[in-house]
Amino acid sequence: MDDSIRSGDRRIPPGQYATDKWPVLTHGETPEVDLASWRLRITGLVQRPVELDWQRLQGLARIEVRADFHCVTRFSTLDNPWSGFSTAEVLGHAAVLPEAAFVLVHCVGGYTTNLPLEDFLSERALFADRHGGEPLAREHGGPLRLVVPHLYAWKSAKWVDGIELHSEDERGFWERNGYHTYGDPWTEQRFSSQETREAHQVRRRAKQLGIVPGSDAE
Repeated sequence: MDDSIRSGDRRIPPGQYATDKWPVLTHGETPEVDLASWRLRITGLVQRPVELDWQRLQGLARIEVRADFHCVTRFSTLDNPWSGFSTAEVLGHAAVLPEAAFVLVHCVGGYTTNLPLEDFLSERALFADRHGGEPLAREHGGPLRLVVPHLYAWKSAKWVDGIELHSEDERGFWERNGYHTYGDPWTEQRFSSQETREAHQVRRRAKQLGIVPGSDAE
């Protein structure tokens, strides 16, 4: 994981362009979320499953994160002022088991996305309910969206209502439909087809180093 803050010539990932606009890109319809019945459920490899209602969530310590936002469709918006709740703070209420290594994030409407637990717990990752000092607009994921600035924005899931801990990676919606399972903007991990090439390169290098048997010729 590399969640370092980028600056200068390295601030915009390859293949991206900066814009002042914030296009709305959504799979399916934009849901209406009733805060009275909404719950954030933490399940899977935890000592105790937890449900946080909106009032309890609002009682947690609040953090502010200013971060760039990189969409796999190639636009980047810079210096987004997010406000919300640290992923580590939220997850701490469920006491994660040692064997947990991956997170599957669930959203109102059925969308899911997967992340390594390490990335999910980045110091700059948060559940945002405000943007620019205002409540997060519904079309941009309000009332609550995950924000993981160092990965492509489809990992920053909208309308979050669940966190599920796993020992092995389980692909989410776009990851099952052609997108890369990790999504690093700085190495342009856009599509799942790239994973086959990456695995091929790793295996070839391993053979060259004598780590695995076999011919170097492939």
